[in-house]
Amino acid sequence: MADISTIKSVRVDALVALRIVKHATGVYPTTVYGALLGMEVNGVLQITNTFPFPTSSEGDDSSSSALTPKNKGVMWYQNEMIKCLREVNIDANNVGWYQSTTLGNFINANFVENQMHYQSQMNERTVVLVYDSMRSAQGGLAIRAYRLTSQFITAYRENKFTLDALAKHNLAYKDILHELPLTLYNSHLATSLLHQLSTPPQPPSILPLSAAGLLNPPTSPNPIFPVNTNFNALDLTVDPILEKSCDLLLESIDAHNTEANNFAYYQRALAREQAKIATWQQKRKTENSVRVAQKLAPLPEDEWTKLFKLPQEPSRLDGLLVSRQIKQYARQVDGFTATSSAKLFALNGGTPRF
Repeated sequence: MADISTIKSVRVDALVALRIVKHATGVYPTTVYGALLGMEVNGVLQITNTFPFPTSSEGDDSSSSALTPKNKGVMWYQNEMIKCLREVNIDANNVGWYQSTTLGNFINANFVENQMHYQSQMNERTVVLVYDSMRSAQGGLAIRAYRLTSQFITAYRENKFTLDALAKHNLAYKDILHELPLTLYNSHLATSLLHQLSTPPQPPSILPLSAAGLLNPPTSPNPIFPVNTNFNALDLTVDPILEKSCDLLLESIDAHNTEANNFAYYQRALAREQAKIATWQQKRKTENSVRVAQKLAPLPEDEWTKLFKLPQEPSRLDGLLVSRQIKQYARQVDGFTATSSAKLFALNGGTPRF
């Protein structure tokens, strides 16, 4: 397994970003998936092409799983598309996949399975691009690149997420995903076209129709480009996206409390069984001391394994994912409240309120 430091950053072609945005907004709020094509150059993963995965037919009961990249039908479609692209001399190296989300709600078992499929089977130098449709609708492109960390991949392959396994791999909720710096790139032709589009067109020259027109040439008015003025920046109402993010954060906290209660129940059950085992062992030792005094053979002291059954420790994977999702929501809320706090600070004349 290559070290995660082999990929230090991700460079996405602007056309690829536009295709992802078009695919996600076309079927919003349905989650969409697609393949990423490109190559790695000196630690920079260059994503130059993409294509969407097919959607399931209406009325299909397996519609929730038919869209995932690890689906057999999607894998066949992806391989065929790559073969066709290779025939026309287009970048056909699979470097990952993308998916859309709403307000950062993407960290779950399905997401981990898909990325694990790519990093372990397809190509170890792969990433996942997560595009947030709702946050992008507010005026900024919300797209991020992630990879699974090496210690999480090792623990996931062993399929053991007990406390001892987490301590062995030094794994915490913040060590599940590694976010890579992402930059958008335009080709020189696209940059030249954008500069031409940004230049306002010049009005056509008007030739005089008579000799008098030479003395009094017509004056063409300067083109007036209206300024798109709005007062959204002065709005002091609470952002509805901030409210939705807080609701999702509270739901994740409730899910985390449920996981914590389940683990606490396991610990109480384990403590009760261990207390019973300790009592039984003490009783057996007393019986054996009496039998030894009577010159009789002592009874075996390991029969407790047949009489008692210790509860199985639950997996901590769900708890780790929920904790990582809470961190994602907290970062979003922090970003939204920064703007609101600045507005209230300016409204109060620069004097903070305590």
